[in-house]
Amino acid sequence: MNNVILIGMPAVGKSTVGVVVAKRLGYKFVDTDILIQEEEGRLLREIIEEKGIHGFLEIEDRVNAGVDVENTVISPGGSVVYCENAMEHYKKIGTVVYLQVSFETINKRLKNAKGRGVVLKEGQTLKDLYDERVRLFEKYADVTVSEDGLNLEETIEEVLKTLKIL
Repeated sequence: MNNVILIGMPAVGKSTVGVVVAKRLGYKFVDTDILIQEEEGRLLREIIEEKGIHGFLEIEDRVNAGVDVENTVISPGGSVVYCENAMEHYKKIGTVVYLQVSFETINKRLKNAKGRGVVLKEGQTLKDLYDERVRLFEKYADVTVSEDGLNLEETIEEVLKTLKIL
């Protein structure tokens, strides 16, 4: 299937870039954080508060592994790389694009990680999370687009060019 799955840290612009890339390709767009919130009837941070990180990841894995679409740009949450079933599913149904940025850029963009529903373990810093996830993003990525030094339009162009669709 010819879907595009955007992975990366929170605040890299997966949803923002994804909506425009979908529009330019004539594709649909799906933000799986919204699917999770709709299915659970509450915000991500509320799910994490109630079910804990492990419980949230089980829901995230189930919802993402169940995405059944074609010609769609999919924007999963940053923690989807902890969800093996979901990532195996995404590798089968499309091209996984890692939107990569430096820690410094993430640190500037992400002011309130917990309020945003970012999955942080007890005592884990944003830098710890970044270092842990980068290895997983690199493991699952079919292609990587570095955003550092690019504005939004340049990032979108780079994604399209990388997909050889321009």
